[in-house]
Amino acid sequence: MRTQRPLFRATWAAAGLAVLLTLSACGGSEEAAAPQKLSETENNKADVAFATDMIQHHAQALSMVDLTMDRDLEPEVQELADSIRAAQSPEIETMSGWLQEWGEEVPSTMRDHVNGGHEGHGDDEDEDSSMSDSMEGMEDDMPGMMSGEDMDALENASDAEFSDMWLKMMIEHHEGAIKMAETEQDEGEFKPAVDLAGTIIESQSTEIDTMEKLLG
Repeated sequence: MRTQRPLFRATWAAAGLAVLLTLSACGGSEEAAAPQKLSETENNKADVAFATDMIQHHAQALSMVDLTMDRDLEPEVQELADSIRAAQSPEIETMSGWLQEWGEEVPSTMRDHVNGGHEGHGDDEDEDSSMSDSMEGMEDDMPGMMSGEDMDALENASDAEFSDMWLKMMIEHHEGAIKMAETEQDEGEFKPAVDLAGTIIESQSTEIDTMEKLLG
C-alpha cells in the first residue's frame, strides 16, 4: 500500500493540473467572447446608426398608425395602434435628443413631410399627395421598412381589407425593428441606447404576438 500512495497522489495531481489547464483555457475563451463594455456617457458608430435609423423606422410606424384614423376598426386593433403611438413617439424624441447631444444630424422622416403637408389644410396639392410622396428621399432598405408602394396600397385599401393588411405590414415592420435593436445590443456602447434596444425587443415582440392572434 505504501508504494501505491505516491502513484495515487501523482495521478490526482496530474488530473488536477489537467482541470486547471482546462479552466484556464475556458476562461480565456470566455474573456475573448465577453460583451462590449457599456458607458453612460460615451457612444460609438453603432449607437449613432441605431438612433438615426430607428427614428426613421419609428416614424413610418407612426405614419401607419395615422392611417388607422377614421377607419372602422375592431377595438383590439385600435387599442394596439394607440399603444404603438404612445410608445414610439417618446422614443423618437429620446433618440433625437441623443443625436443632438452627440453633434450628429437628426434625420428627416416621412412623418415630417406628412405633417408639414397637412398643416395648411387648404392646399389642394398637399391634400392630394400620397404616402409615397412623403417618403421621397427616405431610406426604405432598413429591415421591415415598407416601400412607398406598400404605404400607398395601405392608404388606399378598402375598409374590408385594411385591418388585415395593416396587421401583416406592422408585424413585418416590428420584426425589422427587432433585428435593428439586436444589432445595437451586440455592437452598441451607449448604455441608454442598448437599454432602449432591449425595451424595443420586448415590447414589439409582445405586440407581434398580439397581432398574430388578431389575424387568427
